Amino acid sequence: MLTLLSLSGTLGFPSLAGAVSAACGLYIILMMALMCVIIYSRQRKKAYILFSVAAIIIMTYEAMNLYSAGAGKMQLQGIVWKNVLEASAFVLINAAVFQLYRKLKRLQTWTLLLLGALLILPVIAWTAGLLPAWISAAKLVGFTLFYRVLVLILGLVFITPRIGQPKKYVAGLFMYLLWLGYLWLRNDIPEEAGRSNTVLYMSFLPLLYYTTLFLILFERIVELLQRIYRSSITDGLTGLYNRKYFSGRLRRYMEQGIRVSVIFCDIDNFKKLNDTQGHARADEVLKQVAQIMEDELDEIGLTGRYGGEELVAMVVDRRAKVGHVAERIRQRVAEESIVTISVGHSTVKKEMNPDELVKQADQAMYISKTTGKNKVTAYTAAEVKKSRAARAQ
Repeated sequence: MLTLLSLSGTLGFPSLAGAVSAACGLYIILMMALMCVIIYSRQRKKAYILFSVAAIIIMTYEAMNLYSAGAGKMQLQGIVWKNVLEASAFVLINAAVFQLYRKLKRLQTWTLLLLGALLILPVIAWTAGLLPAWISAAKLVGFTLFYRVLVLILGLVFITPRIGQPKKYVAGLFMYLLWLGYLWLRNDIPEEAGRSNTVLYMSFLPLLYYTTLFLILFERIVELLQRIYRSSITDGLTGLYNRKYFSGRLRRYMEQGIRVSVIFCDIDNFKKLNDTQGHARADEVLKQVAQIMEDELDEIGLTGRYGGEELVAMVVDRRAKVGHVAERIRQRVAEESIVTISVGHSTVKKEMNPDELVKQADQAMYISKTTGKNKVTAYTAAEVKKSRAARAQ
């Protein structure tokens, strides 16, 4: 199928379409490489190294495509090694996509090395003149095309079910397969206008493939960065906002003049639950109470873990009545879990800072705790004085 005359077709197209495709491909791959280097400096993930190495290889052979598109002539050795570079980059890219979501195990690593040896060693032997004379440059180029189809099939079978963006990945493989099919059949397309149109359309398939790779990489990086940011502002057990983030949001709302109310909840007899049923069971209960609070605060405020078994919430919707919200939380916890909670709440007043507002809600919660538990108390100065007087007696 492939002859020495058609080998130049595997190097690039002596056309404007080929030049534009190669130039755009170089730019996209350069952006991918820069992105990987920046992210790798912050997250030591091997996938970014593989992407970077593959990007360097791709930029090398796309530069060769540009040279060919400008009617440059390449020696047979250059044509063969250019195809080897393309196949090597394809292997590394598939391994990198896999590593974005999973770690390569020992068997998978050895499989990758074996694939690399299967590609490189025959070409090295041919270059050194160690292969029989009947193994020509055309046959080696055909071998690299078959090799890429094999890698594509392996990727489709083993990588697709194990990554988070299977549709994009399969779409990219499909475009790459079309490109390989065109390279294989190109010598059968007659030299007429139909071939020119085919060249115009097909020369942009690698560009579409690179774009798909860029989207996969970009979306995964954004997902990982969002996960890192989310973990920095939330409590690892309950998923509620941590104390630092909660306090910061409360301060911003108050500085903006928004009427904020704080609800302070403490799980009753939590230490006893820990001692009698174990930490695992206590953690389950804590997460259950946190989920109830999130449900009740949805679209009217946000929730946080203040420390231990103390959970807090802020209500920022002016239409919501903080007393009703607090009572609903207390009622649901009593009905849906094996624990009860003591609740206090307070609403911001003029010239009050965030710490004072939280402290008032905490004091109201303490009144609930010391006067029977499983109840809701609104903060008032009179209630606080009455509670202090009772404790003094």
